[in-house]
Amino acid sequence: MGIAFSQYFRLLKHEMTLEFKNRQALTSLLVYSLATIFISYLSYRQKLDPVSWNALFWIIMLFAATNAIARSFLQESRGLQLYHYTLLEPSLVILAKTSYNIILLAFLGFSNLFVFSVFFELPVQDFLQFLIGLLLGSFGLSAVLTLVSGLVSRAQSTAALVAILGFPLLFPLLITIIKFSYNAIEGNSWAVNQPNLVLLIALNSIIVALSYLLFPYLWRE
Repeated sequence: MGIAFSQYFRLLKHEMTLEFKNRQALTSLLVYSLATIFISYLSYRQKLDPVSWNALFWIIMLFAATNAIARSFLQESRGLQLYHYTLLEPSLVILAKTSYNIILLAFLGFSNLFVFSVFFELPVQDFLQFLIGLLLGSFGLSAVLTLVSGLVSRAQSTAALVAILGFPLLFPLLITIIKFSYNAIEGNSWAVNQPNLVLLIALNSIIVALSYLLFPYLWRE
């Protein structure tokens, strides 16, 4: 168990080190989000109703997640993948990559929320609920897209296929996230939002469990 944890944290550190060495990718994602929000500001001039604000926020998050996570496995050389295949447990590889992508997407989400607060008046009534929804949404988006990225890399295909395969899998998650976030924006009580919260946690748990169980079979192909 101790060895597994050690390998997991080393893989997580490796992912972070690669990101800091290639800061251009992270910078491009931040610029993309900033440009999209600024263009929205020029179009709406702060006249965004809560429904449109919520939809726009998660549209930007979805495309940022796709661009950020599509390269999870695709940026690795075949030699590095073979090295990992020889020395590491595949379940640890997928968990480490998913964990890193959750951190990355949560950072992008908080950055987007800050930029939104600069250009638009925040309509969120229950900020704690919204932040929890943001974290759970980042978790689910990262888990699904990381697994799809691994599948696409084994098929030796392009990053565009991640979006094509990922979107149908993300529909139930996105619908639940949007409902949860909208209830937080409206300031509805936790009791009203509890079914969405339970469903989000259940979906995230199922996605991680499937990644943990199915990725080793994909890894061996």
